[in-house]
Amino acid sequence: MKRLLAANLKNTLKNMVKVIPALLLAGYISTAGAAVVSYDDPWERANRAIFSFNHTLDAYTLRPVARGYDAVTPKPIQQLVTNFFSNLGEIRNAANALLQFKGGEALASVGRFGINSTVGMLGLVDVATPLGIEQQYEDFGLTLAHWGTPSGPYVVLPFLGPRTLRSGIGLLPDSMLNLQGQFEPERDRWVARGVDIVNTRSSLLSAEDLIVGDSYTFVRDAYLQRREYLITGQLPEDDF
Repeated sequence: MKRLLAANLKNTLKNMVKVIPALLLAGYISTAGAAVVSYDDPWERANRAIFSFNHTLDAYTLRPVARGYDAVTPKPIQQLVTNFFSNLGEIRNAANALLQFKGGEALASVGRFGINSTVGMLGLVDVATPLGIEQQYEDFGLTLAHWGTPSGPYVVLPFLGPRTLRSGIGLLPDSMLNLQGQFEPERDRWVARGVDIVNTRSSLLSAEDLIVGDSYTFVRDAYLQRREYLITGQLPEDDF
């Protein structure tokens, strides 16, 4: 297991080297600071069609599976699964914090990964948070925003859901930092991704009743407000 973890970290460092030129080639880079999220939706017609497709796919496939999973899996076990995959995300958090020159935040993410991967039994138990080492979410879309890349319009991607053009561009660099992609054999990667998706969808079942009015508009505004908060650190005004 130690050799596997070492190999994963080695591959991750290689991927981090790939991410840096990606930042420089992403375009629209400036030193003006964090870009404001755009609430423009010029592609609304196409977005609504893809949103409807995703919703139908979820209703007939993922949601029933998630409901079954939720019915047979105790909440403490679901939390262990959530902790495990959240811990893998610390590599992404650390890499993007470094790209934003947030040294303290990067060290905290590395520390969380080290503590939770060892004392926390491969990340199943979140030991770092009670110790005062809070998780700081980062992704490449936030890195682009930090360096002034414009948000671009809102877009809904098939299967992947809501994004901005900027956060959509960030999916590829972030995927190179995803330790799930390094699981061997390949079958284990698909199993891990499947469990992660179903567990995440299960955690959202209780939030479905919060959606009021036009679901497309609700999801769009909620997503954009969350991105704005992650970028600015300030709660946007609630227009719901």
